[in-house]
Amino acid sequence: MDKRVGLFFGTFNPVHVGHLVIAGAMLGGTGIDEVWMVVSPQNPMKERRALLADRQRLEMVRRAIGDNSRLRACDIEFGLPIPSYTARTLAFLAERHPRCEFCLIMGSDNLETFDRWRNWEWIIENYRLYVYPRPGHTDCRLSAHPHVQMVEVPLMEISSTYVREQIRLGRDARYLVPPAAFEYLSEMHFYEGPGCGSGREEA
Repeated sequence: MDKRVGLFFGTFNPVHVGHLVIAGAMLGGTGIDEVWMVVSPQNPMKERRALLADRQRLEMVRRAIGDNSRLRACDIEFGLPIPSYTARTLAFLAERHPRCEFCLIMGSDNLETFDRWRNWEWIIENYRLYVYPRPGHTDCRLSAHPHVQMVEVPLMEISSTYVREQIRLGRDARYLVPPAAFEYLSEMHFYEGPGCGSGREEA
């Protein structure tokens, strides 16, 4: 294999500094060569109308990443059937990039519900899972699986929901979002109305 790629799925609604801290920790604390931040067009457990437009969220991720060559904003799921399922995306990527070893990056909250994801057993038997801690979520039974690696990442309670709420209330959120992404969302007046959804869960 040419390189190991960590897939960091999310709606990134919006991307915030916590996302980049996680991506950086994965690059520094594992054997991952690149992190692809996969912008999800639809979460199967959330209504479509709750999301900012796909391309706008992708643009925020691109601006947040800047010139970091080991990070990539990935729109692969935009061209796949809706709703988005990780197993389907993994199969598609493996076919398109046969020289890459793909693995998953997820929070411990998602690991707790991983057995609800579609084809989860196939995923965990064929792919590595790099898991970062989430406040209030402790180890679950899947933590001991040989393909699961817990990665030390600073516990951060920043969430996209919190960022959106601060903006909706007219509060200063500039230090919660990478500067270039914050400049873009401010220019476009994103989130200055009702909130939008975030996160990735599967069923």
